[in-house]
Amino acid sequence: MIPLAEPILDDGEQAAIREVVEGGQLAAGAEVDAFEREFASFCGADHGVATSNGTTALHAALHALGVGEGDRVVTTPFSFAATANAIRLVGAEPVFADIDPETYVIDPAAVEAALDAHEDVAAVLPVHLYGHPAPMDRLAELTDRRDVALVEDAAQAHGAELDDRRVGSLGDAACFSFYPTKNMTTGEGGMITTDDPAVAERAREFIDHGRRDGAHATVGHNFRMTNLAAAIGRVQLEKLPAFTEARRSVAASLNGAFDGGDGYPKPPVEADGARHVYHQYTVRSRDREALAAHLADAGVETGVYYPTPIHREPAYADVERSLPRAERAADEVLSLPVHPGLSESDRRTIADAIQTYALTA
Repeated sequence: MIPLAEPILDDGEQAAIREVVEGGQLAAGAEVDAFEREFASFCGADHGVATSNGTTALHAALHALGVGEGDRVVTTPFSFAATANAIRLVGAEPVFADIDPETYVIDPAAVEAALDAHEDVAAVLPVHLYGHPAPMDRLAELTDRRDVALVEDAAQAHGAELDDRRVGSLGDAACFSFYPTKNMTTGEGGMITTDDPAVAERAREFIDHGRRDGAHATVGHNFRMTNLAAAIGRVQLEKLPAFTEARRSVAASLNGAFDGGDGYPKPPVEADGARHVYHQYTVRSRDREALAAHLADAGVETGVYYPTPIHREPAYADVERSLPRAERAADEVLSLPVHPGLSESDRRTIADAIQTYALTA
């Protein structure tokens, strides 16, 4: 079976881990400091704050931006639950805005409507879903006009670009995940990037029990990254451009398997000015189960991200909202393998399976 995801680690990561182990400083230290600088520079941001995972990065970033009790945050319903969970973890409430049906990212018109409907919005939290950047320029116009924070959930979009600017540098803060299935990994880990030194400092305090100048100045958490994770991350970051080119190459070869018409299944879309990094290669099908079964018969693993929009999850049952585009996407999307570990034979197998399905569907 061709796997849907496959982390790629080799002698470089093993050597980096060995060096940390032999040095004896396993917890946060010089490796974390270096990884923060290098990752921020890669994104085009001034500051990086490494965390234990992507969820803690979101939590700490919202806290550092002053989002809290009594606030609302406009976000997408079509994402992993962590996006909305982080909002509630700081004491705020999510307001869900529907998505663009082509790119699956949040629709600026829906965001504007949500901002008009609620005076207590403190932030807008778009997700660069599947590796496709959200329309940050249009969202920034809305948030600047209303003086609310703009926070990127870039957990799936390491290296993605919008108009030649990398995600991680397009909002007041951005949050990344380094989970094993992401475009680069640290095993588990996260990162906040920002140009604002005050936001970076507040986030740094929050992830380290509120520590400042050797004293516990505020109440915080232990959301720190370890040197072991950072050592892996530094090696992975060096490989990320090659990983990205491999993903884009796979996506291009799979795109060629579709007939280019208006029928189903449909390949993913890359909007003008966007550089998609294909964390997932996500197609739409009117009969997802039949397509998944056909691909499984061909030896291709698939996955559904996400079968239930967040506003339909039990934890958000109190949120009354009709979001038809997100709900339809949740019924139709199917993700296919796109990772850098795919061989030429794997690519042909996936493309051939798409073509044969399209001919018989």
